[in-house]
Amino acid sequence: MTVAVEFPPTAATTTVPGLLAAGYRRLGDLCEALTVRVQDDPRAAQAQAGRVQDDPRAAQAQAGCSGAKLTDSQEALEAFVEAEAARIHDRYGHTPRPDVAASRALHDYAWSVGLLMSGVWYLERRVPRIRPEDVRLDLASGTYAITPGSDLACLPDDPAAALPGALPLADEEALHAALRSAVADHMRPLLTALAPYVRRGPRTLWGMVGDDLVSGIWYLGRTLGREAAAIRAAGALLPSPTAPFPGGADFRHLTGSDGRHHPTRTRIGCCLYYTIRPAEACATCPRTCDAERLRRLEA
Repeated sequence: MTVAVEFPPTAATTTVPGLLAAGYRRLGDLCEALTVRVQDDPRAAQAQAGRVQDDPRAAQAQAGCSGAKLTDSQEALEAFVEAEAARIHDRYGHTPRPDVAASRALHDYAWSVGLLMSGVWYLERRVPRIRPEDVRLDLASGTYAITPGSDLACLPDDPAAALPGALPLADEEALHAALRSAVADHMRPLLTALAPYVRRGPRTLWGMVGDDLVSGIWYLGRTLGREAAAIRAAGALLPSPTAPFPGGADFRHLTGSDGRHHPTRTRIGCCLYYTIRPAEACATCPRTCDAERLRRLEA
């Protein structure tokens, strides 16, 4: 079992941005699939800016845009989709349809930003409000940078509750509602902007966001060796359809040939990976039958 490392208190972690920076770094250390850089030190940012000016390769690595830019610039949005198409081609030797590239780009963004919020909630019972302008995406590599904000929701007995910018909430259910709201508020402008590219309706788009929110928590639980606890947490967060999310976590179990029970769920919003690798549809894809899921789980 993996044991999470507790960060000792420092002067930086006595502010909301400092707490969030520590939480994001902890997530980055724990989650190999989450590639995120925390930008919380102005001196480090200035030094990085100097390196960018002196090194053309650093300038290229810094090329990208904020989450806010994706929602107010058609040029940035098209670059976002084109960069995903280029990565798919480089990785799989496949040229995706434009709607597939847009769906895959949306899936990666929703999973990564959703995990930044849900991961802090899962590990620390704190919900950060991440604004689109707080997120910056390196289009070339698909990696993210996050600037910690100054607002979070927490429980009344959390030491953070006394800090400026903290909002104490009554109980766990209120914290669930705060997390759902934070994710929805962040994603809503991007879904509106991307809808014409993805060519799917609101239910499918919000289904994808809900799927990625649940998937991130499930992934974090497996990483920590606490899969069952993560499944319970995801089920408490999304016990049933809760606007704007059209479905609940809806985990179920498959029984293997040895009698073991394996958790699974079926996505509501498809990420279209099956169009890139038809024989390798996601394990939670509606196209993947239970027999195939068990075959992969027992392989």
